[in-house]
Amino acid sequence: MTRPGLPKLIATDLDGTLVRSDDTVSAYTHAVLDRVRAAGIRVVGATGRGPRLTELTRNDIRDADFLVLAQGGWVIDQQESRLLRSARLPGRDLARALQALEAEVGPLSVMVEALDHDDAPLWGDYDPTWRYPVTVEPRTRDECLTSDVIKAFARSFERDVDDLLAAARRVVPPHVASVTQAGLNYVEICPPEVDKGTGLAVVAQAVGVDPADVLVFGDMPNDLPMFAWAGWSRVAVANAHPELLAVADEVTLTNDEDGVAVYLDKLLSK
Repeated sequence: MTRPGLPKLIATDLDGTLVRSDDTVSAYTHAVLDRVRAAGIRVVGATGRGPRLTELTRNDIRDADFLVLAQGGWVIDQQESRLLRSARLPGRDLARALQALEAEVGPLSVMVEALDHDDAPLWGDYDPTWRYPVTVEPRTRDECLTSDVIKAFARSFERDVDDLLAAARRVVPPHVASVTQAGLNYVEICPPEVDKGTGLAVVAQAVGVDPADVLVFGDMPNDLPMFAWAGWSRVAVANAHPELLAVADEVTLTNDEDGVAVYLDKLLSK
């Protein structure tokens, strides 16, 4: 049982929120999250990272009871070692989304995430500006679209990613695919009705927690759906995207200042 006045579940984004700019998570943050679990509060890591980065994610949020991966399309119960959700986007629907977007903005560089094993390669167009270590297996667009995918990354070298996302929101029908961006200069194209809000709803249903008892942390537009879904409080780090800052209930310190841990430390100390 959690103490009165505390949330029953906390969910935090990783990159740009819990994880610092040097791609590390501080010992202080790990210790605070351990205290959160000891207080009876479930911990969820909610990230855009796909299942190919599961082990990295587990290392960054060691105390997570659940992982919400791939923008909500992949949900893992860590305690039971059980997959609760595994959504995929048919290649024909991805083709339709890309066609609509390219008709609006011009040619795109595209990579797809199709394989779910750890350290699996991406397929498609290699981008030397991708900031994380990644293996890209060169494949033509047609080859990438022959099977269902977990998600796709689409980049315009002519347009800012926020402009590209605005175009995608206009022209990609929500029943075909969902679109977002997570700070990688790419629009991410996911299965319809897949976002961090629907991913967290899977977790909440599994453990019997109401959205009103859920506290969330984030920094980018891909966190907007879980901010709309959660009800206890929606907290943005100070380095967050303007779209998220505009809807946050509270703002904590930046990711490099361990803003999530500082907020939770104060919450537990009340």
